[in-house]
Amino acid sequence: MSHYRERLSPSLWVFVSVALVVPASIIVFAPLTTIDGWLVGTVVGVVLYLALIGTLWAMSPVLEVSPGTVRVGRATIPADLLGECTAYRGDDARDQRGRLADARAWLCIRGWIDPVVKMQIADPQDPTPYWLVSTRRPGDFIDAVTASR
Repeated sequence: MSHYRERLSPSLWVFVSVALVVPASIIVFAPLTTIDGWLVGTVVGVVLYLALIGTLWAMSPVLEVSPGTVRVGRATIPADLLGECTAYRGDDARDQRGRLADARAWLCIRGWIDPVVKMQIADPQDPTPYWLVSTRRPGDFIDAVTASR
């Protein structure tokens, strides 16, 4: 039974931006084919767009909090090894992802998701000081992590 589950799928603006592959394909294929270049370019563009959308969706990491376990993408950590969890938004989140970031930290951040949660690692043997994770619902994620301990 999972307490919390969230897929870090791309935002709408990412899907709209990727749609620019369609007119780019038309521009490339229109002058190259003697048949109907516009049709070939459109078909290639739509196929590329669908492939890119599928790839973006399939590669989106999943946050999952189960009793005693926190899983972020492919990484898993026992919940009792996590210390304090703090949520950041706006400029504070940008600072955590940038100038205040520790090079030893484990990151699962997505540029299209503003809030991040910083989870301190309470294991003195672990060289990783914290995990920094993007999430659209930082309060719910922190509550789930706290409850799973």
